[in-house]
Amino acid sequence: MKISRWVLVILVYFCVFEDGYSSIENLHQAFPIVEPDPGHTKLRLSKEGLEVIERIKNPIAAVAVIGPYRSGKSFLLNQLLSLSCDEGFGVGHMRDTKTKGVWAWGTPLEVDIDGVKTSVIYLDTEGFESVGKSNVYDDRIFALATVMSSVLIYNLPETIREADISRLSFAVELAEEFYGRVKGQDVAFEPAKLLWLIQRDFLQGKSVQQMVDEALLHVPNANGDRNIELVNQIRDSLAVMGDNSTAFSLPQPHLQRTKLCEMTDGELDPQYVKKRNELKKLVASIIRPKIVQGRSLNGKEFVSFLEQILEALNKGEIPSTGSLVEVFNKGILEKCLKLYNEKMAGLHFPLPEHSLENAHEEARAAAMKAFDEQHFGRNHAKKSVEQLDEEISKVFKNFILTNAYNSAKLCESLYTRCEDKMDQLQVLRLPSMAKFDAGFLQCNQSFTEECVGPSKVNYENRMSKMLGKARSLFIKEYNHRLFNWLVGFSLIMVVVGRFIIKFFLIEIGAWIMFIFLETYTRMFWSAESLYYNPVWHVIVATWETLVYSPVLDLDRWAIPLGVIAAVLVLYVRCCGRRHSPRWLLPVYNPQKPNRPRSD
Repeated sequence: MKISRWVLVILVYFCVFEDGYSSIENLHQAFPIVEPDPGHTKLRLSKEGLEVIERIKNPIAAVAVIGPYRSGKSFLLNQLLSLSCDEGFGVGHMRDTKTKGVWAWGTPLEVDIDGVKTSVIYLDTEGFESVGKSNVYDDRIFALATVMSSVLIYNLPETIREADISRLSFAVELAEEFYGRVKGQDVAFEPAKLLWLIQRDFLQGKSVQQMVDEALLHVPNANGDRNIELVNQIRDSLAVMGDNSTAFSLPQPHLQRTKLCEMTDGELDPQYVKKRNELKKLVASIIRPKIVQGRSLNGKEFVSFLEQILEALNKGEIPSTGSLVEVFNKGILEKCLKLYNEKMAGLHFPLPEHSLENAHEEARAAAMKAFDEQHFGRNHAKKSVEQLDEEISKVFKNFILTNAYNSAKLCESLYTRCEDKMDQLQVLRLPSMAKFDAGFLQCNQSFTEECVGPSKVNYENRMSKMLGKARSLFIKEYNHRLFNWLVGFSLIMVVVGRFIIKFFLIEIGAWIMFIFLETYTRMFWSAESLYYNPVWHVIVATWETLVYSPVLDLDRWAIPLGVIAAVLVLYVRCCGRRHSPRWLLPVYNPQKPNRPRSD
């Protein structure tokens, strides 16, 4: 019992799999590639049919037939493909429409177009104005066929009606948007060749071309009616497609239309067979591969192109050229925005504001140039340009914030470094105005050169205040500290000259300095008056020369030099006199004179 159940499951699986497999692999049949949704208002892709299209490696050219329902579109396609009704597209004899959505013939015709092997697929579309559908759905079918096809056959019974011309408004807008670019070197999108095919029961009277020309003449509008004005605008716009359209007439194949599928060419009207063969040659002569952005599309690219179209058509309540252009430009916008980001990403922040602005303008110009070279549409593309400019502005604001952050971070670091430098100069062991000025200048210069970006102005003000305070504080303390240092130094030199070196001139000079410093301040009431004395200026200049110079910074080397000097003095005192002559200018001699003793 268990075995029989497993056998049943396996048989069901293979049956399902084989049916699905044959529906994809059997190419000698028609299959849907686009279907209506349950509400019959929007379109959706048919996965099985698209899998067949995706396998095509050659460039694709699509021939689509559109027109009112029950106008013989499916039969016409079978005639163009030389197929019987049993083999080709389904032909219905009832009042309802047979084809739903868009169907394709599974076996593409391989033709050579300008030396390029091209796969031509024939498309049957759902007829207009059938019962149970909205006008919006008809518009979507018409728009889809207009955009995806290379040759668009507008199949009309008997004559051209005003509704047929109005329905072409979408094709006219597409022509106005894209056709102008095709004439130049930069081909962005090539609209379909429009073939007016009028099937008539009679051949006498005006030619089909005359019928088309007269139908496109202006409607009299003496009262300035707005609706008539719009109708005439469509007629004027159709002139854009003048060299992109062809008119052709086809007589009825037989009076008994319900039996057409059962008849051979020998049973059909000879005039019809002759004109049908001429129509085949005409269609073959105007077929070209579908061109998008300057190149033809293979199967996968055609399916991707079809997905874009459906996204655009289903986007709004009513399909429009503007929405179609926006969707097609969506990928180009992303590429151009990426190009802008790549150019701006190469910058090293922070930057001066004018440099960032210049870089932004160069990157924006490059992105706009790339968009201008690749974009779809002319009039409606303005909205896409505005969108690109808006997106670039948003990204640029992020770069401005990044630059401001990095600028503040760098300037804060430089400010802190200078502040620490000023604090160090305030506590020098040996006060030196020259060293302070050198540090002050170096700090100010490095800050001016290295601090860039929008934060520079703010930090320059802070820097100026901080340096001004530091300089005032240093000058205030400088003279007092120097005075104390010189008093202490004079006393030290007195001790050194008297007891260590025992050099008379050093001691005398030290006493003179000490007496001058002490007596002057008492004679003139305050120490501040000392700083205006010329003698003091000489002392300060001498001190600055000794303490700091580009060659020697005594504040840094004071302790090492003092240690070395002390070692030398000790050496001279302890060991130097044994090997050196007597002092030339001794001040003191501890030895007593040798006098003879007297008894």
